[in-house]
Amino acid sequence: MNAELPPIYSQEFVKGSNATPLPATRYIRFGMFHLDLRREELLKNGTRVKLQGKVYQALLALIEKPGEVVTRETLRMRLWPANTHVNYDANVNTTVNKLRQVLGDSPEQPVFVDTIPRKGYSFVAEIEYLDQPVEQQSPTTRQESPALAASRDDESKVRGLFSPVALSSKWFTAGVISLVVAGMLFGAALMLYAYRAV
Repeated sequence: MNAELPPIYSQEFVKGSNATPLPATRYIRFGMFHLDLRREELLKNGTRVKLQGKVYQALLALIEKPGEVVTRETLRMRLWPANTHVNYDANVNTTVNKLRQVLGDSPEQPVFVDTIPRKGYSFVAEIEYLDQPVEQQSPTTRQESPALAASRDDESKVRGLFSPVALSSKWFTAGVISLVVAGMLFGAALMLYAYRAV
């Protein structure tokens, strides 16, 4: 199953003691989120989401194996080196909970991160691998539904009714009518006053 999915990482590695693979694809989309692997940024509907380093690493660890169980031990080794002195269990829980908060996910009804009791976590959302951001894809890759196109046409017609020129001419007409009505009422009031004076 995993062989069919495009790899997130190529076989090339960055030189250094903590060697990490270079991204083979730059962007990953899941739900309303868009992950830029090169910039290490997470976007939600085009807006950048603040993501702490450990939370980002946990997200990567889960996305690397979609649908599979990522054990707590795997996360611990990925997030904290062997010589780090922390409460690993509490920190893994905290990191995954922060990730869920960022994604708007819940352990009770997971959309992205599912808890596998006594084992670890699994990324359960559908993942799409992209070479360019969604906003820059060609129009042929993003086709608009006929209903959405019709609603855009209706919206432009409504906006046309409320354009500055249309509004100014309507307000001008309303002002003239108001003056005419006011003049008629004033004339009627003068006539009534004159009739009572006689």
